[in-house]
Amino acid sequence: MTEPLTITIDHVRAAGLCVPGTRTWFARQGLDFRAFLREGIAAEMLLATGDAMARRVVEHARQQAKQEERA
Repeated sequence: MTEPLTITIDHVRAAGLCVPGTRTWFARQGLDFRAFLREGIAAEMLLATGDAMARRVVEHARQQAKQEERA
């Protein structure tokens, strides 16, 4: 069984998204951006928004995790 994936600001940056835009997006979604910076956020919470950019970041993080498993 795999552990739940936690998305961090590093995943956001690696997916090519900007921090200021992410902050604005979190505010629109009613999510705590500061908590996200400190602790990350569960991939499933991001996916639950139904947002295309959230899916992009989660998919990027999943691909990164797979690559790290192979290394």
